[in-house]
Amino acid sequence: MALLHSLCCLSFSALLIVILYVSPAISTSRGVLGDLDKLRNGFRVTLRHVDSSKNLTKWERMQRGIKRGNHRLQRLNAMVLAASTDSAAVQAPVVAGNGEFLMDLSIGTPSTSYSAILDTGSDLIWTQCKPCTQCFDQSTPIFDPEKSSTFSKLSCSSDLCSALPQSTCNDGCEYLYTYGDYSSTQGVMGTDTFTFEKVLVPKIGFGCGEDNEGDGFSQGAGLVGLGRGPLSLVSQLKEPKFSYCLTSIDETQKSLLMMGAIASGNESLGTMKTTPLIHNPSQPSFYYLSLQGITVGSTPLPIKKSTFALEDDGTGGVIIDSGTTITYLEQAAFDVLKKEFVSQMGLSVDSSSSTGLDLCFSLPSDTTQVEVPKLTFHFEGADLDLPAENYMIADSSSGVICLAMGSSSGMSIFGNVQQQNMLVVHDLKKETVSFVQTQCQNL
Repeated sequence: MALLHSLCCLSFSALLIVILYVSPAISTSRGVLGDLDKLRNGFRVTLRHVDSSKNLTKWERMQRGIKRGNHRLQRLNAMVLAASTDSAAVQAPVVAGNGEFLMDLSIGTPSTSYSAILDTGSDLIWTQCKPCTQCFDQSTPIFDPEKSSTFSKLSCSSDLCSALPQSTCNDGCEYLYTYGDYSSTQGVMGTDTFTFEKVLVPKIGFGCGEDNEGDGFSQGAGLVGLGRGPLSLVSQLKEPKFSYCLTSIDETQKSLLMMGAIASGNESLGTMKTTPLIHNPSQPSFYYLSLQGITVGSTPLPIKKSTFALEDDGTGGVIIDSGTTITYLEQAAFDVLKKEFVSQMGLSVDSSSSTGLDLCFSLPSDTTQVEVPKLTFHFEGADLDLPAENYMIADSSSGVICLAMGSSSGMSIFGNVQQQNMLVVHDLKKETVSFVQTQCQNL
């Protein structure tokens, strides 16, 4: 049983601004962390919804998030298809880009502050740099490496240079990095001190972008990759673990991103459910999971296991993505899910198509509560029972209650609405993702 008043105002949008602060677990007695070993305990980041200052209802924020999610889904599917049909793309894969979070950080000594897109679908860390031959407008000053006493160019023989999908060797290691919407960044690889609030991390490798094309980066002044490859922030911290915990949309509550050892939370949270990561050679940055089935109520859905399988050519499969608002399932699976929800909800289907969601029901006018069937995702080794608010979204003004999921063709995506109020731990060393339900605002 799910109370209507607990659902009617629920909404979710993935785009958040990140405000960083130092976890008490980190010692900053000298104001500077001298090396990466001192980051072993990790640090935590507070997340704030980007639309929180706008005069929007939660339902309106949800619709904005769906539009962004649809665009991201199309981009990801297009790049995976391109990689499966173009052998050159496998050697130099395009990556997701344009994630749904912004992170405030600083680079250099003295430091230059900027907001970067946080992207779990790519690896490279980069920002716009002087001298710019082509740069997009940004609200913060463009980084000038000549004015930083701690900046140095990355050598062509370095491991990070070798990890680039495309690089050349002239005056140091030069890179070209291309994203799924055909945006790109090109420039010189360097290292410098990155500052996350008061936490200083020396010798982070990043791209100094002097030629940055496309409109996919207008949210920030660069990008921080949090994918599975060696170029990403989580890999460079040498403590390859991070987690996030996203609250439902509530301006009084904060979501969290945690890096390093503290990412696993503590034993008081309860038993974690852990599922292995799958590697896709044509898209090595993505976090692929093995989804084996779905149950609605007590009914296991008759979905062929091959529906969610990662194919030999790199197509298909299921990724978990914090940058996509709702979950998208391969069309054949979504059709079965939709049919079962229609059968079990016992409400009239709303066919107005005004919500942006594929399945909505008309709310009864004479009741204050609605029964919704239980929804369980069966990942390998982890049966994930979702709370009702993680998959049903109601709007009393529109008189509808909707399934917060959609259909896709090709790749399936486990979105962030379904991950609300769960600590989701990514462990690159163990190659696992773990879930534990919790109230994120209490972490």
